Parts: sequence; C-alpha cells; structure tokens
Amino acid sequence: MKIQQYIMQHKNQLTFITGIFIIFAGIAQFVFMERLFYQSFLIIASIIGVLPIFLQAYQALKVRVLSIDLLVTIAVFGAFLIGEYNESAIVTFLFLFGSFLERKTLEKTRTAIQSLTKMAPKSALKILDDGTSETVEIEAIAKDDRLLVKTGGQVPVDGVIDEGEGYLDEASVTGESKQRKKGKGDDVFAGTFLDNGTLKIKTKKVGEDTTFGKIIELVEEAQDSKSSAERFIDKFAKYYTPLVLILSLIVGILTQDVRLAITILVLGCPGALVIGVPVSNVAGIGSGAKDGILIKGGEVIDSFSKVDTFVFDKTGTLTLGKPSVAAIKSYTEDLSDSLKVVASVERESDHPLGQAILDYAKMSSYLPVTQTNVVKGQGIKAILDDKKVLVGNKSLMNANNIKLTKKIKDDTHQLQISGHSLVMVAIDGQLSLLIGIKDQIRPGVKETLSHLKEMGIKELIMLTGDNQETAESTAEELGITKVYGNLMPENKADYIRKLQNEGHQTAFVGDGVNDSPSLTLSDIGIAMGGGTEVAIETSDVVLMKSNFEKLAEAYRLTKKTLRNMQENILIALTTILLLLLGLVFGYIYMASGMFIHELSILIVIFNGMRLLLSYKKKRKT
Repeated sequence: MKIQQYIMQHKNQLTFITGIFIIFAGIAQFVFMERLFYQSFLIIASIIGVLPIFLQAYQALKVRVLSIDLLVTIAVFGAFLIGEYNESAIVTFLFLFGSFLERKTLEKTRTAIQSLTKMAPKSALKILDDGTSETVEIEAIAKDDRLLVKTGGQVPVDGVIDEGEGYLDEASVTGESKQRKKGKGDDVFAGTFLDNGTLKIKTKKVGEDTTFGKIIELVEEAQDSKSSAERFIDKFAKYYTPLVLILSLIVGILTQDVRLAITILVLGCPGALVIGVPVSNVAGIGSGAKDGILIKGGEVIDSFSKVDTFVFDKTGTLTLGKPSVAAIKSYTEDLSDSLKVVASVERESDHPLGQAILDYAKMSSYLPVTQTNVVKGQGIKAILDDKKVLVGNKSLMNANNIKLTKKIKDDTHQLQISGHSLVMVAIDGQLSLLIGIKDQIRPGVKETLSHLKEMGIKELIMLTGDNQETAESTAEELGITKVYGNLMPENKADYIRKLQNEGHQTAFVGDGVNDSPSLTLSDIGIAMGGGTEVAIETSDVVLMKSNFEKLAEAYRLTKKTLRNMQENILIALTTILLLLLGLVFGYIYMASGMFIHELSILIVIFNGMRLLLSYKKKRKT
C-alpha cells in the first residue's frame, strides 16, 4: 500500500524520469550506436512509466470500471512483450505527460474558486469591552461582536456599520470594481476591502453564512455538478472502453497482427471526449463567478442556453423597489423655497412618499413646524414660519378649496397615466408643487432587454402584483409587450406552467420570497443578489448585488459555454475517426498516433480555457 501511495504521489517525477531515459536511449542509438543501451534505457522507461498507469487501471477495476488507463496498460504490456520497446516507452511517456498537462490546465480553469477561497477572511480586529482591539481568528467571531476595520483592511464578516464611514471595494461580492461610499447603518460584506476610512461594524453573519461564504459554496457545488452532456459522455465512455477492447481482440484474432491490435487499443482511447465537456463546464462557471454571475451547475448551463421566454417580476427586479421622486412641477418662482417647506413638513411623517421627498430634497437645515394635523386618507395640514401648508392628494386640495388650473390638471393627468403617485403641495392657499413619485427603473434594464431580443429571445413578459395601469406604464417604457398585473404568487406560478405547457423554455427573474414558487417552477430561476435568501437559494442563477446588466451577459455566457462543449465533442470524435482511418490506411502508427491523441486532449482543454481568457479580455476593456 505504501509503495502504491509513493508511486501515485510522485507521478510527475516518474513522468520526468521516463522522459530522461527516452532521451538517453536516443543518445545511445543515434550518437554512440549502442543498440544494447538503447533497448535497456527504453525497457527501464517503459517499466517506470507504466507503473502509475497500471495502478490507476487496477483501482478502477476494483470498482468495476474499465478505464482508459486499462487500454493503455494492455497496449504497453503488449508492445513490451513483442519487443517494441520504443513504442511502449513513448506511449507511456506521452500518456503520463498528457495527464500532467491536463491536470495543470484544469487547475487553471478552477482559478475562480481558488482565488475566492484565498480571499476569504482569516482574521479580524475584535473590539474589546475596554475599547481596545485585538486580532482574533475568524472562527472566534460571533454574532453581535463589534469589529474594527482600518484603511486597506478586509471586512471579515457580514455586518452593519455602527460607527464611521469610508469607500469600499465590493468587487469580490458584486463583480463590479467601482467603489461604494458607506456610512452608519449601511450593510457591509465579508471579503470586501475598505479603501479609505475607518469603520466599526456590528457582526450579523460569519464564516460560511456570509454572502461571500455562500458565493464560494455555490460555485463549489456548481463546478462539481454535471450537465446532461457530461452524463452522456460518462455513459459513452463506460461502454466505449470495453468495445475498444473487444474490437482489438477481434482484429488480433482475424489478422494475427498483434501490433495492429495493440495500436487500436492505444488510439481508441477517448481521452479528449471524456475531458472536453467538463473543462468547458468548469471554465464557464468560473468565468461567470468572477464577473458576479453565479451559475449553479452544468445542467443550468444547458437549460439556460435554450431559454426562449423571459418572465420578470416588476418591483425589485425591473425597478429598484423603492419609491423616489421622478418628476416635479413647480408653479412658483422659487422651487428651492417650496422644497424646503415640503421637506420640513414631511420630516414629521413616516409615510414612504414623504421619505422619498426627503431623500430628493437633501436639505442641510429645516424650518420649524409649529403645528401638524394628519388628515386620514388625504395628507397633512401644517403651519410653519407663519405659512399654512397642505401636503397630500387631490382630495386634500379639494377639501380646502385649492384652485387647480388647466395646466395643473393636464400635468396631473400626464403624471398619473405614466404611473406616478402624486403629492400636491399648497402654500397659503396656492398650489406651488406637483411631485410625481414612482418606483424607478433599474439602470441598464432597457438596454439589457434590448440585447436579449437581439440574442433571439421571443417573449419578454412582466408579472406583478401592482395594478394593471402602473404595470403597463412600466412595460411600455421598457418595451415589454406582455404584462399582467394584480397577480398573487400562485397566479404567477400558474402562468409559468401555462407557458411551459405551450412549449416555451422559461426563465423567471425575481428577488422576493413571493417569487420563490415561480423561481423554482420555471426552467431557469434567476435571482437578484440583493434579494431575499429564499429567492437566492431556490434559483439556478444569481446576479450578485442585483446588477441587471449581468442578465444578458449570463445568457450569452451559457450559450458560449454550450457551444464550446459542442466544439470539444466534435474535436474529440474527429480525432478518433482520423486516427482509426489513418491506422487502417497505414499512415499512423502507435507512437505517432499517441502523440496526436494527447495533442487532441490539450486542444480541447485550451479551447475550454478560451472562456476564461475572454473574461479577462472583457475586464481589461
């Protein structure tokens, strides 16, 4: 057992030694004309080289698997027995060297998960009861602990800023390199970096429960999962290997040509076919992970690439999910004074529309409010700075005999039909402001939907719980042709079933708990990374930090990955066919065929790695 372990642990060194003895053999033959040394060196090279191959074949046989290693082992022993030491030595070296290069290049395709793992925080500065701080292992951090993060430091946990402010680089979580300014009350994520400032944060999640930990877990699971193409190749190899063995035996019996039978064993190895699909799958998932797109496995790549219909939730998906001031009409000479008045009144309210106005106004100081009276269902009546102020809807204005001119009525109508919620402001009996508030469209949504259409998506559909009029206004702005409002979660799920029964391959994009049934039911569920944990867990693809523009990139990536898999399968099958034809017509022999065979393995690996290279090129531009 120890000898077996030693051989497998030193496989790379054995490959190198095998190559050295082949070189010695060449020198002995062509420089010193020493036939005896030539054959001796080749025999030593064959024995050393076949050991790890034989052990791999033996381990596979123990679990009743006829592996490629078995084909090579039989071929090498056969060549050795008939005295073709040059063939046996070269075949073992090429097979081992190809395996070495295969491992090295596959490691490169997994750089995404390796780099993510290395970036995971290892320690933290914990703030003690006396106000000092000490460095502790990340495992020693618990929920509600207070931590210190200095300029240039890494945020070790998911938490909320308790004190301080600074600019954070969240590329490890979002895939975006731009900095984000954050202050007290803002959330921070493990694995991100503080470029300047000093923060004291309160711990919410640690370790594997953090957003960064979940990313690593999702990518690991995805890269270990298999697509339908991979499962097909696995089954193919399972039956193909014994078929080659039987074919070789039949050819040997019928032709009495042992060399030909052995050569069939070597050239029939489906190495490129077996490795080609997994390397494309892993490279595609790794490329997406580095760009803030988490694809949960090879099966998702296959299904996503075939999607023809995208279905969207509205609030929090196509829109930001937060009402904000989108339009403002002023009927006085001084807009800033009117804004200060309404902002001062809205400070006294906790209504979401009032908060939207405060966020828009961003006043450094406010006027003192001496009296407020909330009129249920209408708004607020207030007195400040000797002014009588009304802030509310049309009913409040009518009840207080505020005159609405034709222009005001026209403006009101235009804002209403475009989906705005209206806030009217009257000061001392005259309407001064008309404020339109709506849930704003996410940046890049319109362009992304246009790109999806260009890539062949047939239907873009919106399903929402909002009223039909508001939904249609948003859909018209975005170029969505089908929209259904006033829907409950079960209604959305029923509509997904309807689309599937009609033969559509559907992708549902959402962010909330209410979207979970549709995310699970659709062929591909796509969650916005800023959404709920339930939505993220039940989805197949996650767009980190809710970057909607990544949606088109994710769809394009799955198509490129699937095309890359198909290219690799074509390369592998073409190589096997050409090798066998070359063998039949006498143009290819064992060593040259083995060289071509190993070369085909490297070609499919490098072809798969193009997915990572194209990612790097895109990031540079």
